Amino acid sequence: MLPLRLLLPLVLLAATGGEIRAEATQTDFAGCLNGLAGLAETRGVPAATARDALADVAPDPAVLPATRTQAEFVKPVWDYIDAAVTPEKIATGRAKLVEWADILGRIEAAYGVDRHVLVAFWGVESGYGSVLDDPKIVRPVIPALATLACQDQTRAAFWRDELVGALTILGQGDADRDRMTGSWAGAMGHTQFMPSAYLKHAVDFDGDGRRDIWRSVPDALASTANFLKNSGWRSGESWGQEVGLPDAFDYRLADETTERSFADWAALGLKPMGDKPFPETAERRATLVVPAGARGPAFLLEPNFKVILRYNTALAYALTVAHLSDRLAGAPAFSRDWPRGDRMLTNEERTDLQVRLETLGHPTGGADGKIGPKTRAAIRAFQATKGLVPDGYAEAGLLEAVRAAASAP
Repeated sequence: MLPLRLLLPLVLLAATGGEIRAEATQTDFAGCLNGLAGLAETRGVPAATARDALADVAPDPAVLPATRTQAEFVKPVWDYIDAAVTPEKIATGRAKLVEWADILGRIEAAYGVDRHVLVAFWGVESGYGSVLDDPKIVRPVIPALATLACQDQTRAAFWRDELVGALTILGQGDADRDRMTGSWAGAMGHTQFMPSAYLKHAVDFDGDGRRDIWRSVPDALASTANFLKNSGWRSGESWGQEVGLPDAFDYRLADETTERSFADWAALGLKPMGDKPFPETAERRATLVVPAGARGPAFLLEPNFKVILRYNTALAYALTVAHLSDRLAGAPAFSRDWPRGDRMLTNEERTDLQVRLETLGHPTGGADGKIGPKTRAAIRAFQATKGLVPDGYAEAGLLEAVRAAASAP
């Protein structure tokens, strides 16, 4: 049963027009902010910091729509990669490698993370810092997170924790409200740290007494290296590589989870593409993934790729960072092109696909419109039952087949 103070605005909302609706919404938001300030205080944020930071906050109208249009989940993987791995981005990244060579060398020595990977994160996340002063892209973090904490009921607890994290940063004095800008989701600085990641992994690498990921390139890149190291980065190992598959390959082996040694993959007919040979050590193992199915490029992914996914769980994002790092180091573009003529599914269609797969007995882990490992496994299972190539690829033709099967008597 809802408390009366929350129930009354809902009754008024149902019985009256838009004027009361707006007033009730504002009242609810103000009450939510008050509760968030109290929560922050219980977690150690000074009362004055929490209440001053939230005192004049209004909902950010651009934030909620952005939760439904994240490019790494809605764009075709090739469009996402093409937009980020451009000749200009590669040239600028190589210039940054020269400009910051001394700092990058010190970071490599301290954390064991390859400099090309760090600069690739920098390039993907903020265009090497070029967007940080663009008000059309960055926004104040506190209002953005407060809006999400109060209005995005699907992940309210997550957003509350991140908001308290942002208030904690203010309380510690590493940043003030003017400096604390970021994405619609509260990701901040040159390499877009969420507040919780900042509190756990940010470092003061330039020695000025602040962990300043907004204005200090050394702090931002070292903080990213520290995040990767703490997440299990293996020094001296790669993220993986593109591979060629033999004819009549069993695509059920491309399940994203089963690790095999490179020798075992070679015995199954896989070959490296380009000039990067397979590792010779037996300890190096990898999983196989085909992001765009049997007609697109295939990749063997080493454990470091999973660490990149800790930064952002979207496969398209992680593959973009990985590929840009290779290009910065002088590697060529992918050898095999993507099936660019395929029509990708809308968010509504992806959700419909997941619902129908569930009804057919192939669990997807939930209908959220995001095609992740569980949904791709469900697709492979469905494809296998219909005699299709079980490559886990979600596109318009697959949806038609799933709809037909779900509608059959």
